[in-house]
Amino acid sequence: MKILVTTSSFGKYDEKPIEILKEKGHEVVLNPHKRKLIKEELLELAKGYEAILAGTEKYDEEVFNKLPDLRLISRCGVGLDSIDLESAKKHGVDIRNTPDAPTEAVSELSLLLILSVLRKTNFMDRKIREGIWKKEMGNLLYGKTVGIVGLGRIGRRLTELLRPFNVKIIGNDVNPDITWADKNNIKISGLDELLQESDIVTLHIPYSDDSRHFINSEKLNKMKNGSILINTSRGGLINENALHTAVTSGHLKGAALDVMEKEPYNGPLANLEKVVLTPHVGSYAIESRIRMETEAVENLLKMMSEGKK
Repeated sequence: MKILVTTSSFGKYDEKPIEILKEKGHEVVLNPHKRKLIKEELLELAKGYEAILAGTEKYDEEVFNKLPDLRLISRCGVGLDSIDLESAKKHGVDIRNTPDAPTEAVSELSLLLILSVLRKTNFMDRKIREGIWKKEMGNLLYGKTVGIVGLGRIGRRLTELLRPFNVKIIGNDVNPDITWADKNNIKISGLDELLQESDIVTLHIPYSDDSRHFINSEKLNKMKNGSILINTSRGGLINENALHTAVTSGHLKGAALDVMEKEPYNGPLANLEKVVLTPHVGSYAIESRIRMETEAVENLLKMMSEGKK
């Protein structure tokens, strides 16, 4: 089978995932643009393909209508918000993702961003490069209260990484595992209580139309004065204009975002010294990337095998 790979850097760090497909007799065609595809590019490249190893490009009703041969999408990553799942089901397209592979990388990045905002490392780095030697006083993570919104794979792994810092952890989840929380000394609370009590709030929930601007002006105002907000989950969960206001007013000490509502991002948050921005690199650790690509290939081969039964 001829397989289209739409992710921008598939096989860059290890060609093994591509070799696995070739050894099975499949032809692999890589994304020639080496970046996220826009709809027109996807439609042009994917004509006639039955199987795609997908990135974060959008698959909606129009795409499925114009790609009638498409039957299998193996998403290289966790989020499925870029795929209209109802439309995929209607058109008979099987979907899989790789929920386990990015866990360690995203969890570590979340911890890194927390520390960076607290100790102002990114800001001081920029100042030194501008020729300004200025020491900034920061804050410790040790002993703080951390609110984790979403206790899935990444949220739970982050609780483990935070443990040496002697923090108090408050968790919020739509279906909390009370037994796990009690065993790990994690307080389960409502969202309002979490926002009001936490020094640091970090988001680890999926995106959907219902969760767009999940963190808005009202919820930001409920956050503890001088707290910080972290998002390594999905762009669109935060109303970025409201966040800008919360930071510039001094209500929030700072924020860090790895994901934005529109990417590449060039909005006003980029002008704030108290905001750390990274370009959607949560899974961009070589070890996690290789594992994610390998799992995506294994998922695709499994779907092919199931389709032959």
